[in-house]
Amino acid sequence: MSAPVQKHPNLDSVTTINRDGSHFFLHPADVKGRWTLARRIFGLLLISIYVALPWIPINGSPALFLDVEQRRFHVFGLTLVPQDLWVMFFGVTGLGFTLFFVTSLLGRLWCGWACPYTVFLDHVFRRIERWIDGDSVARKKLAAAPWTTGKVLRRVLKHALYVLCATLIAHVFLSYFVSIERLYGHMQEGPLAHATAFGIVAFLTLVLWFCFGWFREQFCIIMCPYGRLQSALTDDDTVVIGYDEKRGEPRGAKGKVTGDCIDCRRCVNVCPTGIDIRNGLQLECIGCSACIDACDDIMTKIERPKGLVRYDSLNGLTGKPRRILRPRVIAYTILGMLGLTAFAIAGWKRAKPFTADFSRMRGQAFYADGSAVRNHYQVRFYNKRNQPARFSIHLPDAPEGFTLSGAGSVIEVPPLGDVTRPAIVVVPSGVYRGTTNLQLEVRAEPGDVVIRHEMRFLGPDPYSSKP
Repeated sequence: MSAPVQKHPNLDSVTTINRDGSHFFLHPADVKGRWTLARRIFGLLLISIYVALPWIPINGSPALFLDVEQRRFHVFGLTLVPQDLWVMFFGVTGLGFTLFFVTSLLGRLWCGWACPYTVFLDHVFRRIERWIDGDSVARKKLAAAPWTTGKVLRRVLKHALYVLCATLIAHVFLSYFVSIERLYGHMQEGPLAHATAFGIVAFLTLVLWFCFGWFREQFCIIMCPYGRLQSALTDDDTVVIGYDEKRGEPRGAKGKVTGDCIDCRRCVNVCPTGIDIRNGLQLECIGCSACIDACDDIMTKIERPKGLVRYDSLNGLTGKPRRILRPRVIAYTILGMLGLTAFAIAGWKRAKPFTADFSRMRGQAFYADGSAVRNHYQVRFYNKRNQPARFSIHLPDAPEGFTLSGAGSVIEVPPLGDVTRPAIVVVPSGVYRGTTNLQLEVRAEPGDVVIRHEMRFLGPDPYSSKP
């Protein structure tokens, strides 16, 4: 049996990629400590929220339900139709700048603590691997060992559990788009009965299995754009994970050098991306804090103060004062608040039990004969409730002579459905005096919810010469 391969991280190349471009597999050691415990609790909480959201009803729909088939998007009690999706622009913008704000203050806290990829990889798939293959030393020996019956059985069992977990994650993801109830119904039927849904689950399962079972940290290093944005969002006052070089150097065996670092490489062995934090802040660092707990444990054993590796800014690590309020922090705060405030206001205005779209019918702009001038409009009603709704169209405060065909008649709209109806406005030719602004009004029956929309009534030029 060949000895496990050792690699020494450096700043010239990525540890997880060999010279020939192949993947160098990491086997990070397990670690215990306050940060690791906090991350695990937080990660399990996030997984619980991910699984629970499709089960929690709000206003008759799941808390987060993107019903693409019916074109209804339910977001924590707010129901949006396609015409409302501009509201989400402000929400996404606000959340984006909020992430920028957090990054400018606390670095890649999102990557290490809340990113779904990291959460599932660290708190699900790596736990399975450690349970089956053992600790870091045992996994390295197993990887270097020849293929035996025991090794094959371990690999089959491990990847079978990987596929099972990937399948469960894919099914939960699909439930955000088809609902738990319909998803359960799909599962009772054959795959071809719902080929699209089955294909999506199968594809996601394979992708997740590939990423969590083989690709792993390569996704964060190679494919994730957020790591490359980090350098543009942070500065020397941003809190990151760093090594106190002034205190740690020169490194070496205890009692032989004056530095606190004994060069045990424990921080390197626990790193999930294979870097040496003592080389400084690097693109691969996801801020997971494993090296902090590892170093603190060693410092406790050799009776030296904790914090040789810690959360701090680059200025703080060099003894310089750290600023919290900086131009970029203020800018991200303002932009994030603007986006979230606009989302809240727009969402509140669109949070009515129904919406209506007004438009002019295709064809001629107006119809005129010897007796009257007509304009043809259409109104599309969207019922956002899980029960039937009744609406009516009106022409309030119209100038004398203007009438709406079918005004006040009741229009039935099914639950979470939509109906389009014409609205024809007529005025006698003798009364028409040119382009006029009118208001079409939709009312809920019964109820006091009203939507008004201003329309232009067009017609022939009343001052043109007659033939």
